[in-house]
Amino acid sequence: MSTQPKSIASRADKPAPSTQTSEIKRPSPDLKKTPLLAPFETLDRMAHASVAKATSGLSPSVLAEAWMDWATHLAVSPGKQLHLMEQAFRDAQTVWMASLGIGKPEAAPDTSQALNPDRRFAGEAWQKYPFNVWSQAHQQSWAWWQDATGGVHGVTPEHENLMGFVAGLMTDTAAPSNFAMTNADVISATLTEHGQNLVRGVKNLTEDLIAKTGTAPPAGPQVFEVGRNLATTPGKVVFRNDLIELIQYSPTTDTVRPEPILIVPAWIMKYYILDLSAQNSLVAFLVAQGFTVFIVSWKNPGAEDRDLGMEDYRQLGVMESIDAALAITKAPKLHAVGYCLGGTLLSIAAAAMGRDGDARLASASFLAAQVDFTQAGPLRLFINDSEVTLIEDMMAEKGYLSSDQMVGAFALLRARDLIWAPAIHNYLLGQRSDAFDLMAWNADATRMPARMHSEYLRKLFLNNDLAEGRYHVEGKAIAVSDIRAPIFAVGTEDDHVAPWQSVYKMQLLADTDVTFVLTSGGHNAGIVSEPGHAGRHFRIAETKANATYRDPSEWLEKNAAQDGSWWTGFASWLAARSSALAAPPAMGAHSGAYKALCDAPGSYVMQR
Repeated sequence: MSTQPKSIASRADKPAPSTQTSEIKRPSPDLKKTPLLAPFETLDRMAHASVAKATSGLSPSVLAEAWMDWATHLAVSPGKQLHLMEQAFRDAQTVWMASLGIGKPEAAPDTSQALNPDRRFAGEAWQKYPFNVWSQAHQQSWAWWQDATGGVHGVTPEHENLMGFVAGLMTDTAAPSNFAMTNADVISATLTEHGQNLVRGVKNLTEDLIAKTGTAPPAGPQVFEVGRNLATTPGKVVFRNDLIELIQYSPTTDTVRPEPILIVPAWIMKYYILDLSAQNSLVAFLVAQGFTVFIVSWKNPGAEDRDLGMEDYRQLGVMESIDAALAITKAPKLHAVGYCLGGTLLSIAAAAMGRDGDARLASASFLAAQVDFTQAGPLRLFINDSEVTLIEDMMAEKGYLSSDQMVGAFALLRARDLIWAPAIHNYLLGQRSDAFDLMAWNADATRMPARMHSEYLRKLFLNNDLAEGRYHVEGKAIAVSDIRAPIFAVGTEDDHVAPWQSVYKMQLLADTDVTFVLTSGGHNAGIVSEPGHAGRHFRIAETKANATYRDPSEWLEKNAAQDGSWWTGFASWLAARSSALAAPPAMGAHSGAYKALCDAPGSYVMQR
């Protein structure tokens, strides 16, 4: 394992191809940037931004390219065409046979197990005629289109995956569960409630539209509120700059570990995902285990912050926080923890520290965080150079990417759960789900500066520069293999943002001891997995720096799941790499740059 990063680095430094004297000299791309052509480029960007508004930020050329690849190859694949025609005939015959149960509901076939179980059609009412026939027809149509868009000889895997996703999205739009007249549960509720469910649904829709426009505040008192029942762990803001507030939490034990914990959350959402309610706050849990905890609270950037880049986030967010935490606690080292994008940023900072001989990290922990983006989940369907360019043109107008634009993209990736299911529940059944803390946090999104998001998408997501040795900090390349502190990495089983196999690649790239944890749940709920949470389980194993590499499937096979929360294992891991207990440090400095400014959760988290 110890030699792996070196080989990766060598592959990144390929020599440039030799120049032949007969080579045609083409105009330099820099000609686009000349003052003469600048107005024309600006006009193009404005046009592209208008297109982005109409397509919710998705590049039409991405889909057009995939469709052309698929359609061209399907047109010259007679075997695939015959197979699809045969399958269509079989499906039609199956549905026709099911429809022969007209007037004889008891004879109608039970379609609940005809295909893979689908939660949309799991209710008892869906097993009766004609709803069982409609649900079966839809599921067969969905499966047919997946077959049609997949396995076409010659189509690139990326285009095949995108076409399958789009076909599934369009087929689900016409699902019988999405319409009041064909949804068995809605019809039953309408008859039982004499239509009052639809009346409530119209009211709910009206309220949501008003709230969406921002012309009126949400009706009624808010169930969850930051500082009242969210982000309530006691603490002080002990440092503030133009990008972050640093919060230090008050000790709850008589003695603490000398090495503090610094948590770097993602800036795409507010930090309090790790300090939700009192019973499921990772911050409060770690404080109760005898650790001094600091956390970064990011500013919600506006148009004036458009030029903030990844280096600003590293320097102002991570490095200045490390300086502050160590100055306040007078400790020589600290435990750094990064979540999601915050973990990616922490890996950059830790790699640069390792390169430069900065040994102030006692450990580095990465929660659902990626350093290699080649397996970055469903988002890879859309991200290519055309899409990134469109996003850049869209951000150029305001200087940032709005939360609405990000939320819409994520919703498309899980349309059944995030678009259609809530619409049916709220507007057709006329019900409102009980609010809970994670939902409140999820609705509290933030903006992202244009320069930072462009650099993230191009350098990390699109070009994979960090994993392949091309990412530069202060003019010099960094490598994940330069991280010398022991690593604790957490992946979640159902993560659609950072698939656990992608998170697992830390073991391939790192050149130090790595403890990997695979926990149940998704990208957020898997991390917020407090002790006592019913149904939770996790797997954990350590790989020494000199051990041979095991691929994810082998690791999964060798490590059995155990019930409970990974938090307890994390606290034990941190304690084993910490010094003996001592008296708690002061809350901030008595004066100067690290003097306590205000109570947690501070002011930046309140920015809208």
